[in-house]
Amino acid sequence: MPETLTNLHAAVAAAPTPVACATALNQLAAELEKHGQYAESLAAATEACELAQQAGDQPAEATALRLQGVVHSRRGEQSEALRLFEQSLRLFAELGDRSGVARVTGNIGTVYQSLSEYAKALEYFARAIDLHEELGNRSGVARVTGNIGIVYRNLSDYPRALEYFTRAVALHEELGDRLGVARVTGNIGIVYLNLSDYARALEYYTRAIELHEELGDRLGVAKVTGNIGLVYVDLSDYTRALEYFTRAIELHEELGDRSGVASVTCNIGIVYYRLSDYPRALEYYSRAIALHEELGERLGVARVTGNIGNVYYRLSDYPRALEYDTRALALHEELGNRSGVAIVTGNIGDVYNRLTDYPPALEYLTRAIALHEELGERLGVANVTGNIGILYAKKDFAEYNPTKAEELLQQAIAMNQELDAKQQMYQAYESLVNLYQQESRPEEALEQYKLFHQVYQEVHTEEALKKAIQVEQQRQIAEMEKRIAVERAHAKATEELLHKTLPPSIANRIIAGEENIADRFDSASVLFADVVGFTPMTARMPASAVLEFMNFIFAHFDSIAAKHGCERIKTIGDGYMAVCGAPVECPDHVARIARMAIEMLEDVVMPASITEHLPEGTEFEIRIGLHTGSITGGVIGVGKLAYDIYGDTVNTASRMESHGEAGKVHVSEEFAEAIASQGEFGVVERGVLTIKGKGELRTYFLEGS
Repeated sequence: MPETLTNLHAAVAAAPTPVACATALNQLAAELEKHGQYAESLAAATEACELAQQAGDQPAEATALRLQGVVHSRRGEQSEALRLFEQSLRLFAELGDRSGVARVTGNIGTVYQSLSEYAKALEYFARAIDLHEELGNRSGVARVTGNIGIVYRNLSDYPRALEYFTRAVALHEELGDRLGVARVTGNIGIVYLNLSDYARALEYYTRAIELHEELGDRLGVAKVTGNIGLVYVDLSDYTRALEYFTRAIELHEELGDRSGVASVTCNIGIVYYRLSDYPRALEYYSRAIALHEELGERLGVARVTGNIGNVYYRLSDYPRALEYDTRALALHEELGNRSGVAIVTGNIGDVYNRLTDYPPALEYLTRAIALHEELGERLGVANVTGNIGILYAKKDFAEYNPTKAEELLQQAIAMNQELDAKQQMYQAYESLVNLYQQESRPEEALEQYKLFHQVYQEVHTEEALKKAIQVEQQRQIAEMEKRIAVERAHAKATEELLHKTLPPSIANRIIAGEENIADRFDSASVLFADVVGFTPMTARMPASAVLEFMNFIFAHFDSIAAKHGCERIKTIGDGYMAVCGAPVECPDHVARIARMAIEMLEDVVMPASITEHLPEGTEFEIRIGLHTGSITGGVIGVGKLAYDIYGDTVNTASRMESHGEAGKVHVSEEFAEAIASQGEFGVVERGVLTIKGKGELRTYFLEGS
């Protein structure tokens, strides 16, 4: 227990009279509220109020009523908070205590702010700030100035919000009020998040959370932790987002802060939505909207209503999506929340686009982009720009304009690259691929597809999906064992993730604490494979079919590699690279990788969902190259780990593949000599070839037994 609280508890115990005890209890309640100990604070304030009433001590009673209101407001119980604040205000007014009146007037403004009644909130804040200025109470002026900034932030008036926040933080710093500085700093972070300036948002959040932690302000820590999670949602780093949300919701639950629980519950729903787990997203959204409705938080209701509309949009239930979006738009307009209006307006435009009702689609999207531009919301501008591009790419749209569509999609990609918004980026790439295919521009389509696939893989990593599945399990265990169970779950997740992304032997070495893994292997065999005619084969295929095709082929190759004790190293476009004899040494690596290569040439039966998109008579063939020799293998990267191999052996194997022939395994002379001693395979001399970077090499084709 902090020393201040210990001293206050001692003061309560030593109080000689009921009046002195009530005063000490009020001081204790105020300090407990600062530390986020709401149940204890409410109990102390309630006891103080009872003692003050018995003793006829109206100043102590008014203070106790105000402190009870503060706790109820913190817990999202705004109706009860308003009742208590009004009682306190009447008492302070009767006593002629202008300082008390000023403070409670500001508290009432905060309640109306939470209820999204911004005109009333500003009215009470203006009254409070006038009183504080008359009294020369700079601390009160600083506090209310920050609250006015919050109102303007919720109204999406970001320049004015920053103006008030900057003024508030300067006042708090002059006064040496570190808690005030921490809270306003966190609010500045929210503004930069809304403006998609993620680097600056994280900078302010980091500063704020450090201050809150130093001060022991658990509510401040909880709020900023959840806000940091939102930054990582926008950056498509869902693993880290869920880590922050899980931590935040635990803190809010411990504090009894139902409003905070509602907000973070909605944010977890957003992550599941982004991961296309729509049933789980709806589950979290339903839980969040019920909490917001109970608490009378209309802004929260509006936001979650719009999010539910997004889910139905993804489920192609467009009438229901339109129903929720229309409801959300009306709520945001009532509240004067221009950012919410902009987002939902764009969503309605997307729904009409899907319903092929193009005139209203263009009308809503145009309105949305204008709002986002006015507000300086770059992420919103990027998103709607791409969606308007998609609209102009529709051949059945009366204003069909492929040139304009291409220009807008390229603009959207550039903006998303600048913002590092990977999810929107890959969606714009996919739309550009479809446009180029539609316009019979296969080379450009393939080029954009490769970029799409690269970003898509970064967003939909196994790590993020795995983490999403584990969150609910972590929450259930946390109810019984809290911290210990969470630590075990994180440790297990890390171990399993390493085994999925790295060779097992390498994963085990990292788990054991080994760093800087780099090994030399005197003898190993390397395989390169490439799909023959990939570009013309997939030029007219939809992006989704191309992706399914590559996933199917690579999964098939992976199963063959595992069967023969080989290890896939990586895929590069439509190329596939594997090794045997590393990272685990084995004496028969030449025979193992030869068996793998021969089996890879066998006919593959692909599903109809792929073959229906292939030109009639298409034959699937691959070209394989093998070489054996010494290599170096090691783990590269710091944040993202990958195992890779290096050396001339790797380069030569790659040359064997690129100079090979369809349906054959092309091997070097060194490999042919090594396999000859096995007696299991034969080789046919191809002759001497001039290989780029290697000069003249005698090469062979491998034949099965």
